[in-house]
Amino acid sequence: MDKITNIIITGVGGQGVLLASEIISEVAAQVGYDVKKSEIHGMSQRGGNVDSHVRFGEKVYSPTVMKGHCDLILAFEKLEALRIANYLKEDGSIIVNDQQINPTTVISGAAKYPENIEEILRSNFKSVTFIDAMKVAQKAGNLRTVNTVLIGAASKALNLPLDVWESVIIKRVPEKAIEVNLIAFRMGVAG
Repeated sequence: MDKITNIIITGVGGQGVLLASEIISEVAAQVGYDVKKSEIHGMSQRGGNVDSHVRFGEKVYSPTVMKGHCDLILAFEKLEALRIANYLKEDGSIIVNDQQINPTTVISGAAKYPENIEEILRSNFKSVTFIDAMKVAQKAGNLRTVNTVLIGAASKALNLPLDVWESVIIKRVPEKAIEVNLIAFRMGVAG
């Protein structure tokens, strides 16, 4: 059976989840893989969750990652990482942006934001990496490059050529933002 790489990118509406999934998909396609992508939009315009499934390999038949089969979860927000963690396979990896965005239920007082997300993830999964992507993006020169920082971190786990990543970023981001996004990407790769 051919190896298929399964990725879920998750976050809150407006964080750049969909652009990140487009870039990852395009990089895999340019390297020569068959790629399938599926997006699930919650109430994204109201700060709800957004998930994107990306699968690539020699031949991929379905765009949806099954629970327990995900190689990499790229989470743009801590609670979203916890929510989707059951999709990760035993030897999979989670990369989490160390950011808290309170959902409507927490804001209204109907629920409480879990205080121990990092501890829960680390006690249940072997490979968990937390990144303060906001801080890295700020050092790169633009807070709006958080998603590019996270793409850089994910690129290490996906082991696809760095020059292809950079060429796709150049193609996909607005011209005036290319340089800062490349800096952010490289900082994400460097860890």
